[in-house]
Amino acid sequence: MSIDSVIILILIGLVAGIFSGMIGIGGAIIIIPALIYFLHLDQHTAQGTSLAVMLPPIGLLAAYNYYKAGALNLHYALIIAASFFVGGFFGAKFAVNIPVETLRKVFAFVLMAIAIKMLLTKNG
Repeated sequence: MSIDSVIILILIGLVAGIFSGMIGIGGAIIIIPALIYFLHLDQHTAQGTSLAVMLPPIGLLAAYNYYKAGALNLHYALIIAASFFVGGFFGAKFAVNIPVETLRKVFAFVLMAIAIKMLLTKNG
């Protein structure tokens, strides 16, 4: 791995960490596109790498700050985490069998649909 790649990876991690801590985003919106466009990973590899990054303890310190501020619903988080665990297994099993270009288009569509919904909807 070249020093340029290491620097890019560090920058991706810092930017994703800052955005994750500030507004709760990072994996899909920052890490995956950055891995694809700056390090030329394919969609499958970028998604798998992003998922590996999110394994504990990455989010623990950020979540701890929210917990201390009284802004974390631990019961909700535990239920979502357990469901995410199961859903992630089946989603990944399905995704690795989809052609890269199709998966990339699905990924882009989902990001656009969410962004449009958020832009056009008032208070949820």
